[in-house]
Amino acid sequence: MMFPKSLQEKLDLRDANNALRSLKFSNELTDFSSNDYLGFSKSEIIFDQTHQFLVENKYKTNGATGSRLISGNHELYALSEDYIAKFHQSEAALLFNSGYDANVGFFSSVPQRNDIIFFDELCHASIRDGIQLSNAKSYKFQHNDVEDLEDKIVKFQSSNSNIFIVIESVYSMDGDSPNLEDLVSLSEKYNCYLIVDEAHALGVFGERGDGLIQLLGLQSKVFARIMTFGKGLGCHGAAVLGSNQLKSYLVNFARSFIYTTGLSPHSVATILIGYKTLSGQPKSIIDLKSNIVFFNQEKMRLGLKPMFVYSKSAIQCAIVQGNDNVKRIAHELQEKGFDVKPILSPTVSEGQERLRFCLHSYNSQEEILAVMACLYSLL
Repeated sequence: MMFPKSLQEKLDLRDANNALRSLKFSNELTDFSSNDYLGFSKSEIIFDQTHQFLVENKYKTNGATGSRLISGNHELYALSEDYIAKFHQSEAALLFNSGYDANVGFFSSVPQRNDIIFFDELCHASIRDGIQLSNAKSYKFQHNDVEDLEDKIVKFQSSNSNIFIVIESVYSMDGDSPNLEDLVSLSEKYNCYLIVDEAHALGVFGERGDGLIQLLGLQSKVFARIMTFGKGLGCHGAAVLGSNQLKSYLVNFARSFIYTTGLSPHSVATILIGYKTLSGQPKSIIDLKSNIVFFNQEKMRLGLKPMFVYSKSAIQCAIVQGNDNVKRIAHELQEKGFDVKPILSPTVSEGQERLRFCLHSYNSQEEILAVMACLYSLL
């Protein structure tokens, strides 16, 4: 079958740059690559409790049967959204099928034609895609640079525009965090709407893993939060947290919500049971935090700290320039039994290629010692 030449040339260019992606199966290596920070995806307890909940409440259907506005809005949605809103001390929560759907739906519908969006230059692709679908003007600001953001607000603000500031509480390719208190103060100073993606903070920060915004007590000062469940919660889906008016608006105007089949009762029940597990302050949260501290101590002890991006999160990234170089070292780590993934350009900027270590509650200190010793020897 014929294939467009222009598309084949793009594939060939990726291949020539040693950046061609391909799908691989999971492996039996020591996990330093997945986003399953608390091990919830492998939890037999959560699996069994979800099944028991569905049986006891007579949810024996396999699908939602349609969009939530037609036939897919089963009662589990209301139960789960109420629980999530209370957990996050938010007025309302609206479930989406994925973090990508939530970001695309939110940013394509909320900012209007005369509005202005300022977003951190390292914001996730799903945020950028949503912004591109918006009719608002958008400008990126330098990563975690509050002064650069303020300069741009002063330069581009106008009297008839709403201003939206878009950030992440933990950045997925760096693992670092912005100064959230300063950003809240700035948003209040200029009457901006602050939106925070907390995908990589859920399950990691706070006594119950409720995220960095709540840890700092800023939940009442943020216009919207996006919580993604494919990381710390170990399942699938996402929620937008905000006011009742925002929830109603998204139900009416977010196309990725309106025009898609809802999540199955099993998927929503898994989210609910995951949140109830977090509410019990499981030992896995303490274990994860302990491993993050231990990993940072090992960086210091081995003199590797200068090559790592500053991070107190579960994401720890060592800069190793060049696709060929970082892929070689990652391969050697994998040969030694450690599942550490290379992050290549163009996913990150050229010269910022890196090894991305994801820490988990179930990693042992012996495993951390071993992988860091191996990294040290390879460098």
